[in-house]
Amino acid sequence: MTSVADMFARKRDRENGVGTNSQAVKFCQQDYEGLRAQCLQARRLFEDSCFPAEGKSLGFNELGPYSSKTRGLVWKRPKELCSNPTFIDDGATRTDICQGALGDCWLLAAIASLTLDQQVLARVVPPEQNFDDSYAGIFHFQFWQFGQWVDVVIDDRLPTKDGKLLFVHSAESSEFWSALLEKAYAKLNGSYEALSGGSTTEGFEDFTGGIAESYELSKAPPFLFKLIQKALGLGSLLGCSIDITSKYETEAVTSQKLVKGHAYSVTGAEEVHVRGKPVELIRIRNPWGQVEWTGAWSDDSKEWTTIPPEEKSKLCNAAEDGEFWMSYADFIKNFSKVEICNLTPDTLTSDDVAYWNHYQFEGAWRVGSTAGGCRNNQATFCSNPQFLLHLEEVDDVPLHGKAGCTFLVGLMQKDGRKDRRVGKDLNSIGFAIYKVPDEFKGRTNIHLGPEVLLRQRAVAMSSTFINLREVCDRFTLPPGDYVIIPSTFEPHINGSFILRVFSEKQAKTGPMEKTLKAKIVETEVTEDSVDPQFKYLFKQIAGNDSEVSVFKLVDVLNKVVSKRADIKTNGFTLDTGKRIMSLMDIDGNGTLGLVEFHALWMKIQKYLEIFKAQDSDRSGTMSSHEMREALSKAGFQVNNAVLQVVVNRYANVQYAIDFNSFVDCLIRMEMLFRIFKKLDGDDSGKIHLDMQEWLCLAIN
Repeated sequence: MTSVADMFARKRDRENGVGTNSQAVKFCQQDYEGLRAQCLQARRLFEDSCFPAEGKSLGFNELGPYSSKTRGLVWKRPKELCSNPTFIDDGATRTDICQGALGDCWLLAAIASLTLDQQVLARVVPPEQNFDDSYAGIFHFQFWQFGQWVDVVIDDRLPTKDGKLLFVHSAESSEFWSALLEKAYAKLNGSYEALSGGSTTEGFEDFTGGIAESYELSKAPPFLFKLIQKALGLGSLLGCSIDITSKYETEAVTSQKLVKGHAYSVTGAEEVHVRGKPVELIRIRNPWGQVEWTGAWSDDSKEWTTIPPEEKSKLCNAAEDGEFWMSYADFIKNFSKVEICNLTPDTLTSDDVAYWNHYQFEGAWRVGSTAGGCRNNQATFCSNPQFLLHLEEVDDVPLHGKAGCTFLVGLMQKDGRKDRRVGKDLNSIGFAIYKVPDEFKGRTNIHLGPEVLLRQRAVAMSSTFINLREVCDRFTLPPGDYVIIPSTFEPHINGSFILRVFSEKQAKTGPMEKTLKAKIVETEVTEDSVDPQFKYLFKQIAGNDSEVSVFKLVDVLNKVVSKRADIKTNGFTLDTGKRIMSLMDIDGNGTLGLVEFHALWMKIQKYLEIFKAQDSDRSGTMSSHEMREALSKAGFQVNNAVLQVVVNRYANVQYAIDFNSFVDCLIRMEMLFRIFKKLDGDDSGKIHLDMQEWLCLAIN
């Protein structure tokens, strides 16, 4: 129950702006300003108990307590490493990021790209921090994490060996912003070792809240150079890398000084003219701060003498700084993939660039209710969460000449790096996009079933189902209504996700969820309308006072269902009996009279018909995936959130629901709808309760 309350609290926080960059969530509930003020007042340096200067903050395997890599390690503050440390010295630049002993070049490439836009950088690295009079050994950074911005506080004790920083460091030995940023990101993910290995797109997204796409250069689309230019002009972050075929090739250097299995930043894309003919160039940076390409268009290569002096002076800056130019043709030939992070509108401040339209939704796959798996699993596929995408305006200038509406879909699963410590792998995830039939066009208060989805082919799909943190693809479709269905590849797997859509033109998006409502049809019963045979049976049950107590009711129900071979039941409990009594006892005397008992009997007969109809395999139980349809037939329209709670409450370990649980669910559902309706006097869809009212209703 507390987890449901947490979900509601998070939703209300989001509605109030909590989780934006300007109102970031406090990681570990640590408030930077408050902690800093306490330290200054006490004249002590901050020591972070949530990420202590101990072995567990380093890692769990290669950086574990018995690793040779951590032997002799000492945690030191910047003021113990140099006499006059600075946070940022003469502006944060790409040369401030040099890789250490940690395999997180993917992260450093993302940080390097971040420095190209100081306004974007300031969202992650609050610039007012320093080592001056207000120094208290405490710093903070902000990261986008699964749909919200998080403020992470750290102390400035850093891992060192032989008096030097062990991990990322600046080329200037007195500058520490990049080392402290890496520590904050390690804290966010559980340890330094959790950062080992990854995709530059992950860092891009966590520093911007943007959405990243990846292109295999062996299959590069013809418009890719123009797309790179356009992306750089929009302030997007770009990275590239060379694939390896075995672990022995990791960070192997080619004959032309390119590093395999290493993440680079793409920092420029320009066209120059050689003897009047255009040549496309790409500028790339190695986060090591050294080791540069030695082929055509490298520093001081002969190709620079073949272009006009004004073009050369604008582009060529020969220095061993890890940054170099190469032709786009050589780029395609030597590198394996390029990754582009498209930024959200709130990240960009320039009026000179076009903006993506950005839409974001949280969702969950829960075993037994919404974890339906991919289309291969036809019995459960349609139970997955569904999201409407309404496309109306076509692109102004399509990159590939194909008229239509361009959009990106990103599906991200949560908490992959944190779960590494316990050996948990990421799920294989993906999504499918279907055309919404005309009869449902413009509607979001529906959940499409197999009669709609399984009778058509998907119009688009994610490029793959894969166990990455995020799957993202670019599409161009004609105007119309579509439904996006995110899923794990296999069914019956729990997981939480963020679904994001970036569209070039305005689009309408939202969860496809049935509106919560109940249509309870009651047949009017009077004593005269009750069948004489039923009256006789009631008399036998009720005795002389013609009233049935809750104890007698439970006994009768259990005797009846125990004689049926076509349904399975663990027996009605006293709690279920009390709920039935609370709903059906119209005169409030704590017992059921003839009319009340007859109304209950008719209700249970109806429930039995629905239950047997949904028991497709004649097992005597109902699959929890059938619960949505069963509730609908009983008159209750619910959304995914309510369905998940119902399944958690009533399904057994095999995610089957027996008859007594089914009856208990429907009785409780009817009672809750009736209570809400009674308290919602103005039909606003909201009720207000004080503590006493809430406790009385919850306990009842």
